[in-house]
Amino acid sequence: MSKRDLKKYIKELNKEQLEEQIIELYEKFSPVKVYYDFVFNPKENILLQECKIKISNEYFPIKSGGSRKKPKMRRSVAQKYIKHFMVLGVDTFLIADVMLYNIEIAQTFSAGHTIKQELFFKSMLNSFEQAVQYLISNGILADFKSRIKSIQNEAFEQKWKNKSEFKMIIERLEY
Repeated sequence: MSKRDLKKYIKELNKEQLEEQIIELYEKFSPVKVYYDFVFNPKENILLQECKIKISNEYFPIKSGGSRKKPKMRRSVAQKYIKHFMVLGVDTFLIADVMLYNIEIAQTFSAGHTIKQELFFKSMLNSFEQAVQYLISNGILADFKSRIKSIQNEAFEQKWKNKSEFKMIIERLEY
């Protein structure tokens, strides 16, 4: 069904029928429930804190029962939250914060651990590039410029294999 057909169908419904359909969607489909729960009670800061805890746990897992869990270092966890936040319409500054936090926590981890997986560095570069593009497209780059520069500097200090690519992204911004 096209959007135009949907609009036509909705116009044919009376208020009561429309209310019934929305309630049915709310009860049947979890994403609809999540959306309406967020719209009527955003609690963006709580969502942000939960998100940051989950991302941190990828690099610094919480110990359970005395045994130490191994870090998974999955970029996908942060990407899933970022996508979810975008769908919900979370404030662009909070989304940008999560994007940069993901890279910063990964750098904190790599500062104290030797990472041999090439994919880790490639993935962090992709995250960095996406974050910069997001900041530019939302007109908030100036608000996060110092964090972007700190991430690039940290990649250099830690001698990341792709540090020059981080630098190139920053240099493009300065022109």
